[in-house]
This record gives sequence, structure tokens and C-alpha cells, in this order.
Amino acid sequence: MRTGEPLPSVEDVLAVLDTGRWHWDTAAGQVTVDAVAARLLGLPAEEVTLTEAQVRSRLHPVDWNEITGVVQLAVAEGTLAEVRIRIMDDRGRVVRVVRSRSKPSFDHMRKAYVLTGTLQEVTEPAPGTPAGRSAVTGDWRRSREAFLLDAGRALAEARSTQEVLRVTANLSMPGFTPDGLAVFGVEGERLTIIGHHGHEPGDEGPFTYMPLDTDYPAAEVVRTGRAVYLSSPEQYKARYPLTWPMAQRFGRQSWAFLPLTVAGRTMGAWMAAFAYPVAFTPDERSVLTTVARMLAQALSRAGTAESERALTDGLQRSMLPRLGPQRIPGMSVAARYVPTGGGLQVGGDWYDVIPLPSGRFALVIGDVQGHDVRAAGLMGQLRIALRAYASEGHRPDAVLTRASRFLHGIGEADPSELRFATCLYVEVDPTTGVLEVARAGHPDPVIRMADATVLTRPTAGGLPLGIDPDADYPTTRLILEPAETMLICTDGLIETGGHDLDTGWTRLRGILEDHKGNLEELADALVQAVHGPSSHHTTGPLADRREDDIAMLLLCRQGDGCGCGAETDTVRPPVRRTMLTVAQAEPERVAVARHQLRELLHDWSSPDQVDSAVLLLSELLTNVLVHTDADALLVAEVTGGRDGRRMRIEVTDSGDDLPHRRRPGELASSGRGLVLIELLAHTWGVDPRGEGKSIWFELYETDGTEPDGGDGPSGD
Repeated sequence: MRTGEPLPSVEDVLAVLDTGRWHWDTAAGQVTVDAVAARLLGLPAEEVTLTEAQVRSRLHPVDWNEITGVVQLAVAEGTLAEVRIRIMDDRGRVVRVVRSRSKPSFDHMRKAYVLTGTLQEVTEPAPGTPAGRSAVTGDWRRSREAFLLDAGRALAEARSTQEVLRVTANLSMPGFTPDGLAVFGVEGERLTIIGHHGHEPGDEGPFTYMPLDTDYPAAEVVRTGRAVYLSSPEQYKARYPLTWPMAQRFGRQSWAFLPLTVAGRTMGAWMAAFAYPVAFTPDERSVLTTVARMLAQALSRAGTAESERALTDGLQRSMLPRLGPQRIPGMSVAARYVPTGGGLQVGGDWYDVIPLPSGRFALVIGDVQGHDVRAAGLMGQLRIALRAYASEGHRPDAVLTRASRFLHGIGEADPSELRFATCLYVEVDPTTGVLEVARAGHPDPVIRMADATVLTRPTAGGLPLGIDPDADYPTTRLILEPAETMLICTDGLIETGGHDLDTGWTRLRGILEDHKGNLEELADALVQAVHGPSSHHTTGPLADRREDDIAMLLLCRQGDGCGCGAETDTVRPPVRRTMLTVAQAEPERVAVARHQLRELLHDWSSPDQVDSAVLLLSELLTNVLVHTDADALLVAEVTGGRDGRRMRIEVTDSGDDLPHRRRPGELASSGRGLVLIELLAHTWGVDPRGEGKSIWFELYETDGTEPDGGDGPSGD
């Protein structure tokens, strides 16, 4: 072309370049193409107006679906829409690949897109070449869709801000992966760094609390809500000369800054930096934009959940006592509280340690019905009331009776909010180890003995607090021996993880028996076994729902080998002991006594001897209930020495009549108790006890032979 000659027309230039033109109005549903574009679509080479369905029939179905996303992205970012399209023949075969470029706009009045663009045939690049890696093909799209599904699932499951950032840092995008990430937040008129990956600690310093009017890409993204793509260092330097030196030292080649938008509000920006040049094609921008949207939603959910958890935890813990170092002579106390895991589901679990006027102290643990703010409020009121009644010097049964009347009175004032509460109140004498237990519908205490044997201590109990204002709460007296530990807890510790009461106690028993550390470490181990990662616990037979809080108290009476305090100088053989009272009005406690004895002998080497001991215990207890008007006191203990272990079972009552041998006939219904003792026990005896008597028998574990008749009655 000579100087001064007029420029050729656009039509002539496009014809020389073999480039067609097209116009698409989505409101009319029509696409107008010129002769070149018609030929590239596999139609006669003449200008024609087609319906969307006619055009769609000429395109690969995956590519047609891609066009909509690319157009929407280009309109949102104010950029060109560029996409590669595979043209199909009537048999469904790909005849050519064309590239379409257009400048789309959105007509808000008609709710429609209007596009005018070009169509040009391109050569499909060879696999493995740089062009091949950037080409958009069906396989690439399928990889991208699979990546976005996995990314969406992982981000949806992230439960905290740190988990969201960790998931984002580990995303491997198809075809291109950033090696540096940063998430910016906004506080007032300044940028903050929420988290980053691929940078050294301290690198975020210059970018922290940067004013929003700074000439920096992330600040511009937050101000405008539009993404910024920088394909080269030269482009970065030319567009942001003031802040380029801050980014230059990281040695990156391309950057993408995308807005984090939730509900129409830009809450921050996400930076993805690359160590190699990236062209940021529409498909790549589409992937980054989709990830940014999912990241914004995940961060918003995590932030809301963390705020709710902090509020719930703070509210609950503000109502619980701070134990601090408990100065209890000869004893140690540890406590734990784990809140429920769901939004503002505030629980009603609590514990308390109350100094008493007598010099003793009380351990209290309980659970108010419900998981809401009302339950937490009632818990706070009930805890204060219990502390007040205990501080007045009332006995355990009177404390619970008054507390039940108090809670019932609150419910009478507003029947729609009537609640009940379970509670366990233990008055402890540090000098003697005597425990006086009153129970209101709560799980029984558990004792870990000096040799790590674990027993559930059955205690008398009454209705949960708040149901009957005149309810009675009988007291059970137990002894906490030196080196023994008592566990009291709410049902969340037992049943969390899909367990019921039986399987839950079995799980806790294993932790208690195997633990070797001190009391604080034991408390941590119990919580970890229930609320730790799935690798630390097994689920039970029920659904694994974690909607209940956990409260627990551990009380250890210091002694040799307990691991919780100073050890004594006294050396004595280990004793494993259980005590139980069977009243005349409670014959069902005979079964409880049998169960207690089997638990005490859980590791006895001879199952036959265990069966014999249980049978003889049943005989002794039944004789007291049938032949006297007194209650029976069971004391069972296992001692170990150089000669092996020995079990001693003793039943005491206040009756004066001594037992005597009888020769029952074949049809007699009684009279065989002492006969069985003579046959099954190694030794036995009857000891007068002033106002009563004690009948005992012993079995030896290492004897290896069944007793051939006892040694006969003897004193102890």
C-alpha cells in the first residue's frame, strides 16, 4: 500500500485474513453470520440469520455450554470473551477448530446479552507443547470440572479459617498451579493479611494494614470489586509502579488478584502468583473466578462459625468456676469442659468444686435439659443455688432436695420453659477419703483403683432436679482409698461418637485402665478419646452425633503409684476393694453386688473360681435378707503378695443368730449355704461383731486346685 492511499475496508481485511463476523442477540434468540463465518460453521458461504438451535447443532455440546460461562465472565470483568470451539459435521465428527473473540454487553432492560465478534480457524496444537497446554479441549474441561467439584467439596467441609486456607493452598488447578497465595481482608479503610502460602514468615509485613487507596492490585480489587490480571512483570511495573518494588523481590512472573464477594459485598481479595508466565485465557480466568467465589463463601461460613463458637464457649466458660491450683490436703482435682459443636447450641452442662464450712469440700456435676441460651441461663442459676445451699452446711441429700424445689419453682413461673436437670453431688472428706454421694438421675461415679481396675460404683438416687419439689435423694457412702481416682461426668463423655451407656463405658474403661500419666494427662486422654480425630476413637453402634457438651471431674487420693502427687513412704501390698450395702427393702441390689464382684475379679485367672465366688456371695446376702431383719454390708477385696493373690468376701449384718450346719433333704429349699461354702471356699469363718456377725470366705488364685472342703469355721 502506497502512502496516501485510503485504508481498505474492514470487510476486505477480514476476507484477506479468512476471518468471519457474527452477531448474537440472546433476547431474539438469533445469530447472524457473514459468508466466511457461515463457511467455517460448515454451511454454504453466504450471509444468513440462524436460530440458536441451528448454531448449537454445528458446535460440540461441551463447547456450547462453555460459551455461556465465558460470556458471563467477560461481562463481569469488562474484558473480551475468547473461546475455542469445535465444529461438528452431520455425523458428529470434528471438522475444524475455530476461535471466537467478542465484546459482550448486557442489556438490563431486556435482560439479554448482545455480542458482536469474529470467527477464525485455528490449527489444533500438538499435545505436550506450550500451546497444547493452554488449548481448551474437552479433556481439559472435564479435568477442570472435576477439579472444581473436588475444590468445592473440600472448601465446604472446612470448619475454620485455617482449614479453608490450608485447603486453598493445596488446590492443584488443571494446567496451571500458583506457587504463592495470599488472602486479604478489610478492617476499616485498610487491608489485612488473613493468611498466605508460599512465602516466608514476615514477608507479609509491608502489605499488612495497607490503606485501601494505595496503588496496589489487591487494594484496587477491594475498591472496585473487579479482578486484576497481570501476565508479566513488565505489565505489573507499568500499571503499579509504586508498589512494584514490593512484589519484585518474590521473583514471580504472573499474578491474579480476584475479589472475594459474598452477598454483593467485597470482603477481601485473593492473590494467586505464578512462577511462570500465564496468559490468563478466559478459561483460566473462569477457573480462578469460580475458586474465588467458593473461597469467599467458605471464609464467610468459617468466620461466622468461629464467631458463634467463641460466643458459645465464652458464655459457657464464664459460668464455670476457675479451679486453679486446688489446695486439698492429700488429694488432686482435674476438670474439663468441651462445648457442643453446633453454632449457638449453648449447653447446660456444668461442674463445681465447693469448699464447705466443715473443712470438707463438695464436687458437683450436672446437666440442664436442652442446648440453648435458656439451658445455659438455668445452669448458671442452678449452680449458684447449689453453691449457696452447700455453703450453708446442709447434707448432700438436703442440698439436692432444696435445688430440686428451686428449679421446680422457676418452671412454675413459666410452664412453657419447664426444664429438669440431672446432678451428682459428692461431699468429700480429704482426711479419711469418705465420699457421701447424692444422685439425681445422673450417671454413677466410676472408681479407678490403685492397680488400674475400674469399677462403676452403684449409688442410690432420685428423680432429676425440677420434676418433684418434694423428691428425696438418699445418700450412699463410699471410701476412696489411697492411689484411687474417681471420675464423675455428664453423659456427653459417655455417649459421644455414636455410643450408648454400655459401649461408652467400655471405651472409657480402656482409657482409664491403660493410662500411665498424671491426673491432668488422664483428663486430656479421656477428652481426646471422645472428641479427638477419628484415628483416636472408634464410633459406636449409633449415629455419630456430636451435639452434647462434655463436663467431667477427676478426684485422686494421693498414694503410692497414683501419679498425681507426692507419694507416701509406706510400702504395703496393693489392695483392691469394693463395699456395698444391700437393704432389706432393696433385694434387687443382690444382682448389683454380683456384678460388682465380677468387675472386681475381671482379671482373675480362673473363671470357675469367679463363678464360685459369685454363687457364695448370693447365698450369704440372701441368707441375711431371708433369716434376719437387718441390712447386709458387703466388703470384697483382692490382695496380692509373694504367694499370689487372694480374694476375701465378707458379709456383715446386725443379727445375733449365728449360722449352723444343716443336712437338707433332697426336696429342701434351704439349708445348703454353709454346705456350698465348705465345698467351694479354701477357708471360711464366722466372726461375732458385738451387735451382729460377719461371715467370710477366701479363695486363692495360685493354688491351682479346687478346695476339697474349707478349713471349717474359724475366727479372723
